[in-house]
Amino acid sequence: MELLTLKTQLSQIEAELDKAPVVELCRFDVSGGKVVVWITHRLRRSCRRGKVWKSNAMLTALKNARYGFDRTRPRSRGGADGVFLLDRGFQPPNEMMRKLFDRFLDKPDPLVAVIASRFAVRAEDLVAVRVVSHHMRLLGVLVEGDRASHLVLVDYDDTEGG
Repeated sequence: MELLTLKTQLSQIEAELDKAPVVELCRFDVSGGKVVVWITHRLRRSCRRGKVWKSNAMLTALKNARYGFDRTRPRSRGGADGVFLLDRGFQPPNEMMRKLFDRFLDKPDPLVAVIASRFAVRAEDLVAVRVVSHHMRLLGVLVEGDRASHLVLVDYDDTEGG
């Protein structure tokens, strides 16, 4: 999928994001199934505030969702792009952890309940992940299903060393 295609798809769902907190963006075929990427109004608001909404860095990170989440290699290896686990065990806690755990999952943000309800899971079953590219990480939760994995993106991080 090309960056221009993703940018067009983001533009097409913007009106829906004004009405719904979670909107499907696209689907990727990956080994072992599909990844369905969902965008939240929270991600859009955060990206607009940071002036990165529909930027090349954001689009490139979105494109890297096509790698899917590999349970056999859940953590990011240096320099690797893709979808990786974000867990509480990393020390010292970094900005990604603060954004996803402290300011979202543990808060709890009302969007957590919306996502859990939408995918018929408990909030505790949402798996914290990051989509990694060279210049940006998209932060979200993963819901693994029988036919597809649903990647719901809620924030971003572009700090150095993330």
